[in-house]
Parts: sequence; structure tokens; C-alpha cells
Amino acid sequence: MPEEDLVELKFRLYDGSDIGPFRYSPASTVAMLKERVVAEWPKDKKISPKAANDVKLISAGKILENNKTVAQCKMPFGELPKGVITMHAVVQPSVAKAKTEKKVDEIPKKNVCSCSIL
Repeated sequence: MPEEDLVELKFRLYDGSDIGPFRYSPASTVAMLKERVVAEWPKDKKISPKAANDVKLISAGKILENNKTVAQCKMPFGELPKGVITMHAVVQPSVAKAKTEKKVDEIPKKNVCSCSIL
């Protein structure tokens, strides 16, 4: 693939630091980008993803779907001359896991009413 066809991306983390920039083929999927983000995530961060599904990539204010390609996601940036595209990487644990943890933490509460008359 010619060098000029590659898209240069960097990923901005929650604290303002960046991962990248890296060059990707326009045929690369968002799922592949997420896997790279998880692999390159700094180990010293308090919040870190455990899997690619824990990462949400945001570009131009839209959450990107795993099956989309880089070419499909860069549409609003088509006119940028060889610029680095910044995507935001947000850690959001999967919903199924969060629901399971919530159920474990909840202790059934009994409604108890007590009155004291002095």
C-alpha cells in the first residue's frame, strides 16, 4: 500500500495524554484500533481497559462502531492535507459486567419503621 494512502491517527486519553500517532490502512477496522489502544495503554494510569470492548473511540463527536473502517470514519476529515487525526479513547466497562457487579453489591434492605414516643 502506498505511504500516502495511510491515515495517521493518535488517541487522546482522559487525562489529556496521547497514544500515538500511528499509521493505519483505510481498510483497518475500529475493532483493530481498539486492540492497539489497549496494547499501547500506559501501565501507570489509574483507569485502564481490560479488553478492547471496554474502550469507546470517539471521532467528530460520534462513538465509532467496531465494524466500521478507518476510511468510513474519516469522512469529515477528507479535506485535511496529511494531518494527524485525533480520536478520543474513553474507558467504559462493558454493560453486562457492570450490571453483574451492581447486583453483587446490593444487599436487600428491609423496610423497618420504628417510632419512639416520649
